[in-house]
Order: sequence, then C-alpha cells, then structure tokens
Amino acid sequence: MKKLDFNKKPIIGMVHCLPLPGTMKFKDNLPEITTQAIHDAKTLEKAGVDAIIIENMGDDPFGVKLDIAQVTALSAISALVAKEVSLPIGIDAAMNDYETSLSLAKAIDADFVRIPVFVDTVEFYGGIINPVAREATLFRKQINAEDILIFADIQVKHTHMVLSSVSIEDSARSAMDCGADAIIVTGTHIGVETPMEIIKKVKSIANIPVIIGSGVKAMNIKSQLDLADGAIVGSSMKEGGIISNPISYKLARDVVEARNKESEA
Repeated sequence: MKKLDFNKKPIIGMVHCLPLPGTMKFKDNLPEITTQAIHDAKTLEKAGVDAIIIENMGDDPFGVKLDIAQVTALSAISALVAKEVSLPIGIDAAMNDYETSLSLAKAIDADFVRIPVFVDTVEFYGGIINPVAREATLFRKQINAEDILIFADIQVKHTHMVLSSVSIEDSARSAMDCGADAIIVTGTHIGVETPMEIIKKVKSIANIPVIIGSGVKAMNIKSQLDLADGAIVGSSMKEGGIISNPISYKLARDVVEARNKESEA
C-alpha cells in the first residue's frame, strides 16, 4: 500500500476500461482493453498524477452490481495494471458494487475504493440505488481490509436524489458518520464542473478530505483546489473529452503542471 498525501492536493487519474465481457458494447477485444488500461496507467504516472482509479467505465448501461464476466475481467486487468505502476491505486466497480471493489482492492493490495452511492438513496436509468454504508463497512471488516480507504460520493453525478429535501451538507454529515475516509463531490455529469458552492458547503462542515469528482481541467484546477483537498480527473485528460480515448500525456501533464504551478506560487 502507498499513502495518498492530501497535503499535496493530489490529482487522481482515471483508468477507464473499455467495455468488458458480458456488457452491451463488448467487442471481444480483451487484449486491446488490457493494453489501453496499462497504457493509460503508465501515461498518468509519467505525467505526474498522484494516484489512479481503475473503473469499468465502458460498461454502460450499468447495473448496480457487476456480473461474473465483468468481475473476472476487471480483476485480471487491475492486477496487470498494478504490476506496471508504483502509484496508489483505487478501484471503482460501477455502478455501486462495493463487494467487488473491496474484494478486488484486497486481492491486489490497492489503497482505496470509490463507492458512488454510500449514504444517499438515488434514482438512475436502472431504477433505485439504496445506500450501502453499513454493508460496505461491515464487509470491509469481514475481509480484513480496514486499511483500504473508502472514498464516498455524495449526491453523485448521473443520478437524482429520491428525497430532494436532503441537503448536500446532510449527505456529507451522513457519510462522515458512517465511516467514509473521504467525500467526493461532483457536477451533474461527466466533465461538468463541480459547482464552487457545493464544494464550499461540504468543506464548511467536513472533517475528512473533500475530493472533486468531475469537471477539473488545467484552466480551473487552481480555483477548485483552492477549496478542495484533491481532484479526480478523467475526461479532460483525453482528446476531445471522449471517455473511450486513451489518456493524452500532454493533456494529463497540463493538468499536473497547472496544479504544481499554483502550489509553488
């Protein structure tokens, strides 16, 4: 395991796997999927990011849990990626498969997991997703993985709150009370900038790191990290912002240099 230093305002790059076996868009191209995942991880490390998250991003439309074919492929690819980089690694089994994320992280000695629906009840195109905070923290304990951190989204992108009366502060407090190690705040969709007002509200009451989970790019990273403790960056490091494209070294380096420049100022 490798420590993620929040004093540095870390940039966490996304390794978005192409569609995996058993999903609608899978093209019977596992070697290509593996090659791109390894390429993206190594490019992100070379560009200077502080950590990576491996995610089955190409598997939409998502179910709440992964099926056996997805789990097997994501596990194999993640293990190969982990051998190629020395960065802290996170796992996100989308849409909300905490058991796969934590089990996989334990198996490859990863450092953290991202759980998109931790304390909120939300609606998405697949129906209702119920919060899993209790189940996830108990499962983490059962598999002796309490050193694996839980980064929990609140009011996560691509979903709608079932109870609109729940404030972002309410969700943040619930996440902290339920054992999250960091909170992730996002805009409404991939690539949409996280509203500054949301970051301010969560930071005003949070006693754990607050990470921005969407819309960070070289041109806004200063203003975003003036408030937040770190950023997860994906689409802005790809040509045209297209999720299926490989990571661009130049775009990734631009983001890192913008953060570094502001840190030194």
